[in-house]
Amino acid sequence: MATAITPTLSDEQIGELLGLLKDSDSVELKLTVPEEHQRSTVAGLGMDPLEAQIRQVFFFDTPDLALDARGVVVRARRIQGKGEDSIVKLRPVVPNELPDELRRSASFRVEVDAMPGGFVCSGTLKGAPKPGDVKRAVAGELPIKKLFSKEQRAYYAAHAPEGLALDDLTVLGPIFVLKLRFTPEELGRRLVAEMWMYPDGSRVLELSTRAMTTEAFQAAVEVRTFLSGKGVDLGGEQQTKTRKALEYFAGATS
Repeated sequence: MATAITPTLSDEQIGELLGLLKDSDSVELKLTVPEEHQRSTVAGLGMDPLEAQIRQVFFFDTPDLALDARGVVVRARRIQGKGEDSIVKLRPVVPNELPDELRRSASFRVEVDAMPGGFVCSGTLKGAPKPGDVKRAVAGELPIKKLFSKEQRAYYAAHAPEGLALDDLTVLGPIFVLKLRFTPEELGRRLVAEMWMYPDGSRVLELSTRAMTTEAFQAAVEVRTFLSGKGVDLGGEQQTKTRKALEYFAGATS
């Protein structure tokens, strides 16, 4: 979980990270657990899968991942008991270089994602499609652009490759996800576990926690110490859920 940001980053990287945190809204500390250690991690942390929320995640890109190459992520989700949402995300971003109008938007969030050995700052604009629209859009019954607000469409147009419209994108998905929020008494901080299940049978288990930017380093140390004490493998190769999903479905459509 942001291995503690400190032992794995150079002095130059730590300086860059501090600069990003200063102008960001929050930081999310993340750790992905290798498949061979996922079962023991679930048991060690006392996670109850029956308390998890089911999510269905769809990405939109071209078969050759033209958006991904530009750092643009377009996604929509169906969430059990909660409805639907959509995002347009750009990464990396430099917070103090973003337009003031965008920063003032209640739908926009600047966040630093920190994982063992690295970090990235992203700017995410969130939307709320009408009930049933995500299902209709991925079935080809509704234009993809209808899942996104006017503000999101403008953000997309400003950063996507010229001439690539939202309705030109390919549906990549779905990915089924189990999301569990829990607060270990020993830690006193809420953790989130997401199990992403891919069509080829592989899985990514990500543990994360959000923190205020001013407490990022302290939170990283506390969570790392807690997870280590529970036998969680902190040294596994890190995977990003989005990257794995995009590469899998892009390969399936090529």
